[in-house]
Amino acid sequence: MIEYWESRFKNEGEMWKSEPSDSAKNALRIFKNARIDQILIPGFGYGRNARLFIDNGFKVTGIEISRSAIELERADGIECKIHYGSVNSMPFDDEKYKGIFCYALIHLLNKPERRRFLVSCYKVLIKNGLMVFVIATKDTGLFGSGKILSRNRYEIAKGLKVYFYDSDSVLKEFSDFGLIEYKDFEEPVKFMKGEEPVKLKYVVCKKNVNSLSV
Repeated sequence: MIEYWESRFKNEGEMWKSEPSDSAKNALRIFKNARIDQILIPGFGYGRNARLFIDNGFKVTGIEISRSAIELERADGIECKIHYGSVNSMPFDDEKYKGIFCYALIHLLNKPERRRFLVSCYKVLIKNGLMVFVIATKDTGLFGSGKILSRNRYEIAKGLKVYFYDSDSVLKEFSDFGLIEYKDFEEPVKFMKGEEPVKLKYVVCKKNVNSLSV
């Protein structure tokens, strides 16, 4: 996965342009309503979603696997703490977070990695903190394309492996981590004129006493 994303950011640059996703705008509202102003963004990319939070007064920390993406972010003048490395290496320090926004990342991991990632996120979250995950769904047209790797997981392009969630798998994987809401979500493709929205699932978790003890 490191090679895949490093190659893409190096060769394609800001491939999704600069406007933040509607998913990030929705997460901003959720965090503000919960009076959260400090978050971790695993899968930081070049910072198009992070800028939205920073511009709204949030303290943001990122995790990014591609050096080229971090270079793009710095060239755009986005100033925040970035950990270079894989989310599989969390945590990178002792900091705790009020919120976590994870856009289109967890579905790139295999089953043990997804579980380990959720445990790591949960550990670095403060009590009553919120986690927002935007994940691939079986309802998208990409489901079933490419090479099948395991149940509901496909290599849809060379080096790009995706697990596609349904309601059952959302409940199974997120319930231990304070799942409070999940819904279908259509993400507009703003950087490509005339493109159909991408179908995703939107998952919100809250750390509380009834969640998994980790």
